[in-house]
Amino acid sequence: MPNKITNDQQLREALSNLSSAQQRALGGRFVSSVSHLSTDSRIARALEAAANTDIPAQELDEVYKSLKAFATQTYTACGQDADWAAQAEHFVAAAAAASLATEEQSGTQGNSAWKSAMQARMAKNCEMILNDEGGVANEAEKQYEIAEKYLA
Repeated sequence: MPNKITNDQQLREALSNLSSAQQRALGGRFVSSVSHLSTDSRIARALEAAANTDIPAQELDEVYKSLKAFATQTYTACGQDADWAAQAEHFVAAAAAASLATEEQSGTQGNSAWKSAMQARMAKNCEMILNDEGGVANEAEKQYEIAEKYLA
């Protein structure tokens, strides 16, 4: 695993070596980076669940299902009248759900932290469009730094 992560290939490789609990925790950190785009209490609850390494499986499942329902509910806002704030909130919810999903729940073998990172980037893109700015802070680069700090 590289000490410095400078691209998505390195990030994905580093994430693939993590346990599911570590992926959940790091995915939660990716969500935290864009959590200001949602005021829904389920996002805060997801961040707590992601950080809790001792969370009981049943509680984790309940939080995941709540977030999945929220992401599905907010999905209907996507594409309607270009409501970028609503779309950003959808992607925050989807990122949070991805961070908590088990392999069985996500339907694929894979990397929940990577999926969370991609959804968080979509939320950031919506925020940039909403604010009509290109944004100096690149979310991918921010994620590389978050991952480096976590892995250190």
